Amino acid sequence: MRRVGCISMAVFVLMIAAGGIVPAAAAPEGQITWGIHISLAPTWFDPAETTGIVTPFMVLYALHDAMVKPLPGNPLAPSLAESWTVSPDGLAYEFVLRKGVRFHNGEPVTAEDVKFSFDRYRGAASKTFKERVVAVEIPDPARVRFRLKQPWPDFLTFYSSATGAGWIVPRKYVEKVGDEGFKKHPIGAGPYRFVSFTPGVELVLEAVDQYWRKSPQVKRLVFRTIPDPSTRLVALKRGEIDVTYWMTASLGEELRRTPGLTLKPALANNTYWVYFVDQWDPKSPWHDRRIRLAANHAIDRQAINQAETLGASRLTNSLIPSHFEYFWQPPATPYDPARAKKLLSEAGYPNGLDAGDFTCDGVHAGIAEPVANDLRAAGIRTKLRPLERAAYNKGQVEKKFKDLVLSASAAFGNAPTRLEAFVVAGGAYVYGSYPDIDGLFREQGTELDRKRREATLGRIQQLIHDKAMFAPIMQLAAMGGFGPRVEESGLGLITGFPFSGPYEDVKLKGK
Repeated sequence: MRRVGCISMAVFVLMIAAGGIVPAAAAPEGQITWGIHISLAPTWFDPAETTGIVTPFMVLYALHDAMVKPLPGNPLAPSLAESWTVSPDGLAYEFVLRKGVRFHNGEPVTAEDVKFSFDRYRGAASKTFKERVVAVEIPDPARVRFRLKQPWPDFLTFYSSATGAGWIVPRKYVEKVGDEGFKKHPIGAGPYRFVSFTPGVELVLEAVDQYWRKSPQVKRLVFRTIPDPSTRLVALKRGEIDVTYWMTASLGEELRRTPGLTLKPALANNTYWVYFVDQWDPKSPWHDRRIRLAANHAIDRQAINQAETLGASRLTNSLIPSHFEYFWQPPATPYDPARAKKLLSEAGYPNGLDAGDFTCDGVHAGIAEPVANDLRAAGIRTKLRPLERAAYNKGQVEKKFKDLVLSASAAFGNAPTRLEAFVVAGGAYVYGSYPDIDGLFREQGTELDRKRREATLGRIQQLIHDKAMFAPIMQLAAMGGFGPRVEESGLGLITGFPFSGPYEDVKLKGK
């Protein structure tokens, strides 16, 4: 009997390993509260309106799910799509939907929902999708096929994470309540369902026990708006919140010294650079490469890194994050004020120059101010103009600024997606471009041979460096932290993501 019992137990263990029996997961318990640095916008509840920034994904990862998305250890992880294939000519992508997945209202996720979500998408790169996707076909309820006008090697990157086009909403529900009704009470297929939203105060979500990837361990998530970082730290110390985003260096030091609190810098997709927006104007001093190069040598990047992020950020000398696919590492530009002054003198400015405005998002003034100080010390005198975020974003999109702009991006993607937005003619934030770079970018855009494409993208990035188009500052390590109740905050789990995620991995101690 003892031998039979042992065999039975062995068979039971093997069945669990094979997926024949799934042990019951413990029911989600407890609550985690985040202190977030901005006011949440209802537009972020709808994937169709996702702009080319990372902030909406703070909400999307909880409420919604994507066909493919970045997850820990995999930038293109199968999600609502359990698998996909690409035709040999690169003109068709076919996805197979995961079985048994449902929206929060109980309706199954179908191929019709996938097509509907794509057709109604109107966010970042929607024009690009319309130009390049010929048709979305539904061979059967569990399969979706995208047909392209020409090969587009970055289709999956754009569809999965660089935009919200691949994040799926329920067609019947959206058609019933309309776009505004959907934002008031969003329904998705993510690990958490919507409970309530108080504008300017908080968003409350509740766990979906049977989420396909794993059952969440925390019952309730609360996202509380606390714009001031000092107030967020006080709330963390008092236990009013459990996780905080966007600490300054001095507050990060205090957080790290406080018993029970943990500082968690997470290397993000965020890169910062000075954009010389008048470099194509022959009448502007910034048309002279020597002056752009002087600005590059004038900036003490390591000092800014230490002052802003306690040295945790990465100096990549590029506007492209170092972990992005097709990243090319430019040579370092050393901090050398003497060299900067010599270049200015050679360019005809032995006494320095009045270089005009230096515009920045006010949120990033902590980076812009030391840059302006460094430039001034080398003889490049600028007037710092910090703007409220909405005004800054509007000016960037409309290309209204002059002289210098502190540019930044935290969007998911790869090297081509970043180049398309900020470097190449027609990009959303491009003031001007160079024909040789534009030509190479068009060439790589339909190249299916990976080695040839990699070489072309490397050449583009080398030309950007050689022309001194920008003065890169750093790739940011986002300064988050968490309190004593938290075992897993989710900070840093998804490569390049500055927020917690995936939320189903977040865990309280003793749970």
